[in-house]
Amino acid sequence: MSTRVTAAESTERPVSVRLKQAWPVIILAFVIAVGCQAIGSLTIDLGVGTIIIFPMVWGILLGAIVSVQKIKPLGLHLQKIANAFVGLAVMLLVARLAFSIGPSLPLLFDAGPALLVQEVGHLLGTVALALPLAVLLRMGKSTVGATFSLDREPAFAMVSEKYGPDSDQYRGVLAMYVFGTLFGAVYISLLASLLASASFFDPLALAMGAGVGSGSMMAAAAASIVAQFPAQAEQILAMAAVSNLITTVLGVYVGIYIALPLADRFYRLLTRHQVDTKHAADAATLDENRRFREAATEAAAPVKMPTWLAMSVLSAVGIATASVAATSFSWSIVGGYAVMVALILVSMFLARVSRKISAIVWATTIGALISSPWSPIGEQLTALVTSVDFLSLATVVLVSAGLSLGKDMPLLKRIGWKIIPVGLVAITASFVLATLFAEFSLGFW
Repeated sequence: MSTRVTAAESTERPVSVRLKQAWPVIILAFVIAVGCQAIGSLTIDLGVGTIIIFPMVWGILLGAIVSVQKIKPLGLHLQKIANAFVGLAVMLLVARLAFSIGPSLPLLFDAGPALLVQEVGHLLGTVALALPLAVLLRMGKSTVGATFSLDREPAFAMVSEKYGPDSDQYRGVLAMYVFGTLFGAVYISLLASLLASASFFDPLALAMGAGVGSGSMMAAAAASIVAQFPAQAEQILAMAAVSNLITTVLGVYVGIYIALPLADRFYRLLTRHQVDTKHAADAATLDENRRFREAATEAAAPVKMPTWLAMSVLSAVGIATASVAATSFSWSIVGGYAVMVALILVSMFLARVSRKISAIVWATTIGALISSPWSPIGEQLTALVTSVDFLSLATVVLVSAGLSLGKDMPLLKRIGWKIIPVGLVAITASFVLATLFAEFSLGFW
C-alpha cells in the first residue's frame, strides 16, 4: 500500500497539501491509532490454532469504515492526503526494520541460502495455484495479469510494456492490486496468526514467508508471527524485512523473464480447448478496459505532501501510539523516532543524488550497517529505535492506509466477485509455499 504506479501514469500535476488542509486526516489518524492501540488485541481460539486480531487490524478496519461511510463523507482529496501519508509511513517502517536487520546480520548470513530458496514460493506460487483457479472461473486473459505475481507496483510496468495499458492482462493487474490494497494486510495477518499458533513451521521460516513484496502485508504478517514468538521478535522482523527486500528486487527480473512468460504459456495450455469470446480484444473490450484504467488513475492521482509535514505528523501519532503500547511515555521513544526520521531524510537525499537507488534500499542498507555488531554506535542506536514497538508503528501505517481506501471502492465494484477467491488463493500461495521452501532450506542448511 505504498505510492501507486497508476498514480505516476496520471497527467495531472500533483496538488500541494498545506497543514490546514490535512487537519481532518491528522486528527482522525491520531484518534483511531491511539484508540486501537488502547483497545489491544483479541484472541479467537479455533481449536487447531488461534487467530489474534491486532490493533493494526482494528486500525485499518476503522479507517476503512470512516473512509467509505456516507453519513459524513471523507472527501476524495482527504483520502489522497491519507494515501500520501502511507508512503512515508512505510519508510518509517523500513527504518525501524533496518535496526532489526543490523544486529541480526550474523543470523542472516547463516540463513542466506534459505532466504534465496524460499523466494521460489513468493515468485512462482501464484502461478501454480491462483492461475488454475482463475482459469476455472473463466476470468479470461486478465488471468495472466492477475496471477503472475501479487501485482504490487512493478507489475504495472511489466504488463503495460508487453500487452499494453488497455489490455485484459493490464486490467487483471489492476484488479489484483486493488484487491490486495483493500484486503491483503487484514487477510495475511489472520493467516499468519493461524499458522504461527499451529506450530507447524519454524518462526524464522514463517518470517521469510511474510516477505511477499508488499510493505504493509509484510508488516501485518510479521506482527502476527512476533505476537506468537515474542522472544525472537527482532530476528523475525529482520528475516521478514530482508525477504521482502529480496522479493521486491528479484521480483522485477523474475517477473519479466520467468513469471510473466510462464503465466502466459500456462494460461494458453489450460485454455487451449476453451472458446474465449467474452474476453476477445475487440473495440468494446478495449474501451471498457480503458475506462477502468482511467478510473484507477483518477483515484490514485497524487497529492504533493511536504516531507516536514508528513514526518512531523507521523512522528507525533507514532510516539503517542508507541507510548500507549509501552503503557508509559519515554524519551527513548522520542529518540527512536528522531533516529528513524534522520535516517529517512538522509536516504531520500541519497536517492535524489544517485537517481538509480531507491530511498528504501538506502534506508535498509545504512540502518543495518550502523546498527550492526561491528558499528561502534550500533548498540546505542539500536536501543533507541527498538524502544519503538513495531506493532504500534504498523498500526500507524495501516490506519493511514484504511483512511485512503474509500476511493478504491468504486473500482472494487467494477472488478467483479471472481477476483476475491483468486486473490485469497494468490496471497495464501505466496506466503505458504515460500514458508514451506524456507522450512526445508533451514533444515537442510
